[in-house]
Amino acid sequence: MEISGKKAIVVGGASGFGRSTAETLVKRGASVAILDRPQSEGKDVAAEIGASFFEVDVTDFAGTETVLNEAIEALGGLHIIVTTAGGGIGERTIKKDGPHSLDSFRQTVDLNLIGSFNISRLAAWQMSKQEPVDDEAEERGVIINTASIAAFEGQIGQVAYTASKAAIAGMCLTMARDLGSLGIRVLAIAPSLFATGLTKGIPDEFATALTKDAAFPKRLGKPEEYAKLVTAIVDNPMLNGQCIRLDAGQRFAPK
Repeated sequence: MEISGKKAIVVGGASGFGRSTAETLVKRGASVAILDRPQSEGKDVAAEIGASFFEVDVTDFAGTETVLNEAIEALGGLHIIVTTAGGGIGERTIKKDGPHSLDSFRQTVDLNLIGSFNISRLAAWQMSKQEPVDDEAEERGVIINTASIAAFEGQIGQVAYTASKAAIAGMCLTMARDLGSLGIRVLAIAPSLFATGLTKGIPDEFATALTKDAAFPKRLGKPEEYAKLVTAIVDNPMLNGQCIRLDAGQRFAPK
């Protein structure tokens, strides 16, 4: 799909992967809406890069539907959606004082998995009602969710995070098959450790220790490298139904 002239939404676009993705899509000629939390820097980021901003809490599922519809109406359609909002906790299946909290497990799944699926299903419905953007390919849209290499090598204390991210990776092919006849592609990106959030700005010696198991390069990933993969996915219609690792060949150790 040619990016120029398309309508795109980036969920979690105020920082990290999302900000770099939104900025890159704008530079490639797309009209972009950033969706992020009210307390985020989304409004300032949108003004800076030439996008629009809409406040959303992705765990408010009904509210997310309302905001998403508002953003789509403002854009005048939807061809690309990228979800980067998410997070996790550190908690083992059992601890010294008892089992893993069911509430914290559910909250992690709601944020990472249910939030992403909710957005994906709503985006797919919108895309299905649009005319194809290419008469030959009959492509209507691209949905990209964010998993993690923890989906495949979850570390000790990551059981909730691993479960949610593994589900994102797992639903790619099924959703792509659901939507293939409509010309809608579905993929996920599974990053390793990137310089975002808590790891942004950490001392070099800590970054080296965290990435010692990588093949090459042995460093934290850069948000713009995530954005480059997003644009490569959108550009190439043969990419579909899979979760792509973006990890410099790193495999997480148990801890």
